[in-house]
Amino acid sequence: MTVDRWMLPGELARADEPGERSGAYRRTPRDWAVDVTMFAIAALVWVLEFEYYVLPDVFGQPVWARIADSAGGAAVCLAIWWRRRFPVTTGLLAGTAGALANTAASAMILLLFSLALHRGWKWAVPITSVAVLISVPYIYLNFPGADRQPLPWLISLLLGAALVVTAGLAVRARRQVLLALRLRADAERRGHTRELEESRRAERQRIAREMHDVLAHRISLLAVHAGALEYRTAQAEQGVAPEPSAAEVRDVVAVVRTNANQALEELREVLDLLRQQPDGEDGRESPQPTADRLPALVDEARLSGQQVRADFATGLGRLRPQIQRTIYRIVQEGLTNARKHAPGASVDVLVSDVVAGEVLVQVANAAPLGVTTSEIPGAGAGLIGLAERVALHGGELTREISEGEFRMRARIPCTS
Repeated sequence: MTVDRWMLPGELARADEPGERSGAYRRTPRDWAVDVTMFAIAALVWVLEFEYYVLPDVFGQPVWARIADSAGGAAVCLAIWWRRRFPVTTGLLAGTAGALANTAASAMILLLFSLALHRGWKWAVPITSVAVLISVPYIYLNFPGADRQPLPWLISLLLGAALVVTAGLAVRARRQVLLALRLRADAERRGHTRELEESRRAERQRIAREMHDVLAHRISLLAVHAGALEYRTAQAEQGVAPEPSAAEVRDVVAVVRTNANQALEELREVLDLLRQQPDGEDGRESPQPTADRLPALVDEARLSGQQVRADFATGLGRLRPQIQRTIYRIVQEGLTNARKHAPGASVDVLVSDVVAGEVLVQVANAAPLGVTTSEIPGAGAGLIGLAERVALHGGELTREISEGEFRMRARIPCTS
């Protein structure tokens, strides 16, 4: 919402400007209008008091008293221009000189109001009380009838002072409420911004995880076939093996093309999923892989030359799609890591049925030579992403090397 800062008091306008220093002082157009109006009223009262009371010497004061009255009134009127920057100083001036000068009556009221507005009751009440005490003997000596009926005069003086201070405190309270609401709104906006940033960061991590899961498997297959063709060609050039036939080259190229197209298709599916509204609000089903595609995944690995023994429980299709997708990604990552870090090693894949409310997913292969029991082959972004996936379901992903075999095991709590 657009805020018309020129209509706000300076205090509120500065709070609405994030780059403005808290202690900076600058009048807004509204402040100028108020100050000019206040000064005009105070000056008008000064002129009227001077013309009708001071010059005719209505109270029978000596010349020096009338001069002091006029000078003091003028000083209090001019102090209106500094009432925001120095509210205590101008309030003290109003409470002392103003209480003894008829020409300062209006300016004194305005300055005491401003003192209560900008400094609160801790300053306004004592200074106003002093002004009342100083005014009592002055009124008693100079106003006719005050010595005969002092009580009405005193009550009127106290009520007037209380009204001025109360009005200033009321305006102050309203501004403080507005400032508190503004601070709360700023805090909520900052909190919302942090939540939005965290959401975006989580989304970026999810996208990176999906991209890795989709592309790493396919690209590793491409690398295996391309590497085999390169090796065969190099052997032929060295004369230690026959040149690959056109049919063999065609078969390898077909596998590479098929996997490249499949990688693009799976990448498109991931991007389509990311463009969907959350929780299927657009009515479309998720295109992400589920448990029924596990046999095809294993067949692809076997076509690339991997020796894979797989044991998949029946009934995995009854699990929630999110859990099925996690199982698929675990098996996919396990096959990819085995292909990258233990080429030629046989891979055992096990996905158990739901037992005691959880499903077991295990991928095992012979550990690469030179890897000690403290090393985890392929412990990169893929495995970190898998651990995050499993943790979202309340499960646990473990990796270990035992008896020369690397095992990746996940236990995922689930219900059919």
